[in-house]
Amino acid sequence: MKRLALIGWLVAIFACSRSDSPPPPAGAPGAPPVSVAATGAQGGRVVGTVKGAGGATAVVALVPKSARTFPPQDEKPVMDQVGLTFGPELLLVRTNQTVEFRNNDDTLHNVHVTHEETREAAFNVAIPTGGSYNHTFERDGFYRVGCDIHPAMAASIFSASTPFTALAENDGTFTFTGVPPGAWTATVYTGGRRLQKERRAGRRQEPRRGDARRRAS
Repeated sequence: MKRLALIGWLVAIFACSRSDSPPPPAGAPGAPPVSVAATGAQGGRVVGTVKGAGGATAVVALVPKSARTFPPQDEKPVMDQVGLTFGPELLLVRTNQTVEFRNNDDTLHNVHVTHEETREAAFNVAIPTGGSYNHTFERDGFYRVGCDIHPAMAASIFSASTPFTALAENDGTFTFTGVPPGAWTATVYTGGRRLQKERRAGRRQEPRRGDARRRAS
C-alpha cells in the first residue's frame, strides 16, 4: 500500500505549510497536488495531534485537482441524540448529499447548525422524541452543532464534495480505498489548523547530470 506522507506538527521536516486561520473548504485553489499512481488503497499517518476520544481529532480529505464526477453516497449519514448527547461527536458528510438528524432521546431537542467559518446558520429545527429531520449541506467546511434547549450538547460536522474523507485513528493512521489515479490534494485538518503536503507518489526521480560520473569515479 502506498503511503501519503502527511505528518502533523513535524511541518518543517516534510516541507508542509500550515495556516492558523480558519480552514477554507477542501480543495481550495493553490493547494499542492498528490499523484496517485493506481486505483487502490491509499493511507498514511498523522503524528503528534491525535488524542482519541474527547481530544484533538484529525480529518484527512483527498480532493481531485481537476473536475471529477463522483457517484452518490451509498448510505445516508446519521447524527442521533441519545442521553443528552449528539452522536457521533464528529460526523463526515458529503456536500449536496442528504444527512439525517434523529432524536432517540426521551425529551425534545432542537438542532442548531452553523458554518464554522462564516457563522451562517444552516438550519435550526426542533425534533421531538422519535422524530427525524433531513438536511443537505450546500457548502464545504466544518459546522457547529448544538441544542439551544440543552446548551451542554455539542458536536461537529465536516462536509466535503469529495467522497474521500477520513478520521484518523487514535494512532494517527488513516486509509482511503478505491482512489482513482490522478492528481489529488491531500489536506489534514487538526487542532483548528490546516496542513498540506506536496508529494509525487509512484514517480522515480531521474539522476541529475553528473551524478553517474561521480559514482563511476
